[in-house]
Amino acid sequence: MKGSFIPPPEIRDLRDLTRYRKSLIRERSRHINRVAKTLELANIKLSSVVTDIMGRTGRLILEALIQGTEDPEILAQLAKGSLRSKRAQLQEAVVGRMTPHYRFLLAQQLRVIDDLSGHVDELDVRIEECISPFAEACAIVESMPGIAQRSAQVIVAEIGVDMTRFPPQSTQRA
Repeated sequence: MKGSFIPPPEIRDLRDLTRYRKSLIRERSRHINRVAKTLELANIKLSSVVTDIMGRTGRLILEALIQGTEDPEILAQLAKGSLRSKRAQLQEAVVGRMTPHYRFLLAQQLRVIDDLSGHVDELDVRIEECISPFAEACAIVESMPGIAQRSAQVIVAEIGVDMTRFPPQSTQRA
C-alpha cells in the first residue's frame, strides 16, 4: 500500500492557522448577517442603501443607533464617501423602531464582530511569520492569474512546497 501524504510540521502548522482563520471569517460573516437581521426586525433598511453595513458609513450609523440617535437627518449626515450623495435615501432607510432591545442586540453583535476581527488580525500576523520560509513559493503561486496573497498562503499551506510527492499524471489512456 502506498503511504498517505503527510506534510512537514511547518506546513501542518501553517495549514492549521489558515483553516482556523477561514473558520473565524465565516463566523464573523454569520454575525454580520445577524446584524442585518436585527436591523430588518427593527424595520431599518440600511442594507438597501449601504452595500457594506460594516463599512465606514454603516458602522457609524450602527454606533449612533446603539447610542440612541434616531433622527434620520442626523444619521444620514454620518454618510462618508460616495454615500454622501445618497443622504435622502439614507434618511428613509433609517426610519424604523429601534427599541432598547435592538440596541442591546446590536451592541452585543458588534462586540463579537470586533473580537473576531481582532482574532483574525492576530492570525494574519502569525501566518505571515510562519509563511516567511515559503515566501518564494508564495510569490510563484501569486504570479498565477486570479491568485492573491491570502489564496497563495492557503494553497501553500494545503499542498506544501515539495511537488515531488505528487507524481505527474500520464496523459495517455490505456
